[in-house]
Amino acid sequence: MRTIVVGGQYGDEGKGKILSYLARVDKPKIVARGGVGPNAGHIVVYKGEKFALRLVPCGFVNENARLLIGPGVLINPEVFLKEVAMVKGEGRTGIDRNAAVITKEHIERDRDANARKIGTTGSGCGPAMADRVSRVGLRVSDVPELQKYLCDVPIEVNSTENVLIEGSQGFMLSNYGDSYPYVTSKDITASSVAADVGLGPTKIDEVVMVIKAYTTRVGNGPFRDEISIEEAEKLGYQEYGTVTGRARRTSPHLHFKDLRRAAMVNGATQVAITKLDVVFKENVGARVFEELTREAREFVATVERMLGTEVTLIGTGPDAKDTIDMRIRE
Repeated sequence: MRTIVVGGQYGDEGKGKILSYLARVDKPKIVARGGVGPNAGHIVVYKGEKFALRLVPCGFVNENARLLIGPGVLINPEVFLKEVAMVKGEGRTGIDRNAAVITKEHIERDRDANARKIGTTGSGCGPAMADRVSRVGLRVSDVPELQKYLCDVPIEVNSTENVLIEGSQGFMLSNYGDSYPYVTSKDITASSVAADVGLGPTKIDEVVMVIKAYTTRVGNGPFRDEISIEEAEKLGYQEYGTVTGRARRTSPHLHFKDLRRAAMVNGATQVAITKLDVVFKENVGARVFEELTREAREFVATVERMLGTEVTLIGTGPDAKDTIDMRIRE
């Protein structure tokens, strides 16, 4: 089974939680990271500790899994080495030798006037991607301190049956998306994430599209039904970016027209809903569907009807254990 997990909104959907849950329950032999690079952060709560990860896969919680970063991902060596140490991933973490490198010069370029206008994270990904496309960028094989981590990720993921593939950010920030130019530096659909790790489309069994029960985005660009920070605070919805710490912009609604498009383009076979407990606060920590309030169950049914895709995972708290797994429902 090869499963891709992607975001269906503007990022910050709670992919880290869903990925860490699947890594524990489905016990993949490999967890491979696709996506852009360290401009997106995933939060994982493990053994009571919160981990903010920008490169190392969230599947580190499965201590038997090999942790890989595909050739399509941009690598900041400093961030990578710090995270390997943080998750104690030495000996089981690898980077494809063809991944490109983010330099300090890329980070400086990513903080110029145009980048500030777009609202980038300033992590250097845009300029590094531009250099890669121009064929002038460095590869990780050029960086001495990364030599011992180099491997062939496409060979490994294609020769292993049980693989979990981790996307980053969200569909609505894809480079060709409606928010252009307020988007990330590449396309981040399930098919793009598959290519990032070297898997062909016929090798993918499941695509889990993660959404949360309301909508947020970081950075500039169009955003419907936006409410103020003060209103979001009152509702308990206000969040802050994992990488930048910036206040996320909030809409209390799901934008179903956009979500239907996201499900279509990603080829979603399953939908995961996170933060149901934030919208329906009586459901904190529920782990069985029948424990949910009637309003929460109706909300899930509405998502399934509007997207035409089955909801299989429901998050009811920050810990991976606070998950209702409809795949095993009797």
